[in-house]
Order: sequence, then C-alpha cells, then structure tokens
Amino acid sequence: MTVTEPAPPTAPVPPLAARARSVGGSPVRDILAVTARPEVINFAGGLPAPELFDRDGIAAAFRDVLAETPEQALQYSTTEGEPALRCGLAARVTASGLPTAPDDLLITTGSQQALSLLATALVEPGDTVLVESPCYLAALQVFGLAGARVVPVPGDEEGVDPTALEEAVRRERPKLLYLVPTFQNPTGRTMPAPRRRAVAAVAARQGLWIVEDDPYGELRYDGARAPWIASCPGAEDRVVLLGSFSKVMAPGLRLGWLRAPADLRRACAVAKQAVDLHTPTLNQLAAARYLDVLDAHVARVRAVYGERRDAMLAGLPEALPEGSTWSRPEGGMFLWVRLPGSYDTTALLPRVVEQGVAYVPGAPFYAADPDPSTLRLCFVTQTPQEIAEGLRRLGKGLGR
Repeated sequence: MTVTEPAPPTAPVPPLAARARSVGGSPVRDILAVTARPEVINFAGGLPAPELFDRDGIAAAFRDVLAETPEQALQYSTTEGEPALRCGLAARVTASGLPTAPDDLLITTGSQQALSLLATALVEPGDTVLVESPCYLAALQVFGLAGARVVPVPGDEEGVDPTALEEAVRRERPKLLYLVPTFQNPTGRTMPAPRRRAVAAVAARQGLWIVEDDPYGELRYDGARAPWIASCPGAEDRVVLLGSFSKVMAPGLRLGWLRAPADLRRACAVAKQAVDLHTPTLNQLAAARYLDVLDAHVARVRAVYGERRDAMLAGLPEALPEGSTWSRPEGGMFLWVRLPGSYDTTALLPRVVEQGVAYVPGAPFYAADPDPSTLRLCFVTQTPQEIAEGLRRLGKGLGR
C-alpha cells in the first residue's frame, strides 16, 4: 500500500506593489485588441499609416551602418546616446529655434520612456502633478505609477488657462506641469504663442517644472508654427522638451529624446541605466543616417495626412448627431468630438463596433470629472475612401 504524504502547507506570495494594483491598463490598447478584425475601420488607434513608412530608405540606412561600422552598431553604447544621432538631432532642434548642443540631449527608447524617466527623477509618491484636461492617456498612467496626485487644470480650445494654472500652482504646490501644446492628444488643439509665453511666465514666477511633450509637431498641414515653450523667456532652466521619431520615421525603431537642464538630464540618465542601459545602438546609428532624408519623407507624409484630415472634417457633419461639436486641428493625428449631452460614448461603443467601426471614448483621458459625451478619432491610418465609409458606419451606430 502506497501512502501519499500530504503536501506541506504553503504561504501566499507577497502582493503586487500598490501602484501596480491601482493603475489599470490602457483602454486604447484594450479597444485595439477587440477591434483587430480586418473588416473594422479603426479610428481608435494612434498609429502612423504603415503604407507610408519609407521601407527602402530605412533599410538602406541599416545596411550602410552594418556594412561600414558593424562592430560599433552591434555593441553596447553610452547611456546618453550615440554622438552621431545627438549631433544631428541637436542641429534640427537648433534650426527650429531652440539653440541646442548634443550634450543637452538624452536619447530614449521612445519618448514614452523619457516620460517615465522624468517621473522617476522628479516625482515622489504623494507629489502633485498638473495636467491638461483632457490629457494624453499614457501620461496619466506614468504619473499614476509614480504615486503622484494628478490634478487637471481648466482650459479652453487654446489649452490650459494661465490664470487657472497660477491659481492651481498656489493651491496645490505641484512638482510639474505636463503639456502636449502642439496638436494635443486627444483634442488636436494647439496652444498659441501668447499663451505659451504666459504659461512659461507662470512657471518662472511660481517655481514649476514644465514637461513639454512634442511628438506631433512636425505633422503640420496648415497654419504657422508656434515656438516651443522651452524657447520662451524665463523657461530656460525649467522646461523639459520631449520628442520622438515614432510619428515621422517609424514607431518600431523606438527612438525618442529629451532635452533638459544638466542636473535633471543626468538624473534621467542614471534612471535609464537602471532600466535598459541604453537605447539600441543599431537603431540609433541608422536613424542618424536617415536624418539626411527625413525632411523629404515628412513632407510626403504631411501631404497624405492633410488630405485624410480634410476628408474626416468633410464627413463629420453628416455622420454626427445634430448639436455635436468637434476640433479642427492644424496638424497631428486626432480629432476630438463632443456629442450632445445625452450621449455616453463608452456605453455606445459596442453598438458602434457592431457596425464595423471604432473610436476611443473620451472618459479615460480625464484625470477627474470625465465628460461621457466625448470621443477621439484618429484620421491618419485610413484613406479618404475608407474614412468616408467609416463615418457612414459611425453615423449608423450613433443612430444618425
């Protein structure tokens, strides 16, 4: 007779960290997983149009790097980034009106990593962070994981209101203000130059960091370029500028950058050493080569995206219920829609998806007091013909 010994008692493993339990996943990612069927016209994503990737040009850059400097390309690199890429990037930033040296820059694995590094370097649990309302969703996740108290600042179609910002700074004593002032995600709005100067002045008077995130700035279809907040008087020692190659080159390269005052930049470099040591060398060197033709590629992308924006703007009046309003962005990737107050875009989404089209409900983009009647539409991934069909389906799903 075989006697089976009872299994020894076991204790449960320790729980997840509180920050991991309190911050959920991205609703946008969840929607994309649900709407991945090829027949769905997806206005929910924030993805560049894949047919516009310069596959030949990027492949040539990688081939040249591997042929000429394979030992360097396949080796570890410095945390701060490859000198060739930082030099080329510094020249581009300087040419756009913000004098920048290579040593002012830290290359990151996408600008999303730059945001995470800044949260590590600046934010203690319990610190207050000010944001726009609505705000880029992944920024809310980053600050939530850092244990920050996230407070929205009132604003209008031109961005955060400087008077409301000053009141919030005095009341909340925040560590930083996070902004996407150009073609904002999710609204598509752009902060005009006078308001940028006013926001910079508030930061100078009150002692506040500004994180100026600019992933979309090169995707302008009309209107005049506004200067970076980082170039405004009084902003020199307190603005961190973030940029990305994801929207203008290819997101799969995972290349971003930050420009920051020296002490903060060094702190971010130390944080990056603890995360991934450095951004992939091969990708950096290939991107440095590709900078020579980047402007021509961006011009082609802008022409196509501008047509797609115009197609969506033209179709919205017929697709949306009477009383709806929407943004008219000068660039970027997104339109922001507000339906009449009786509509709940989260509750309506399953019915809309049944019609073969998708959007992102607006509620997750709010740090507080969400507006359930709002939604975000991305216009860059579909052709004008697909946009017209998608809006027809959207109107049907909304009961138009």
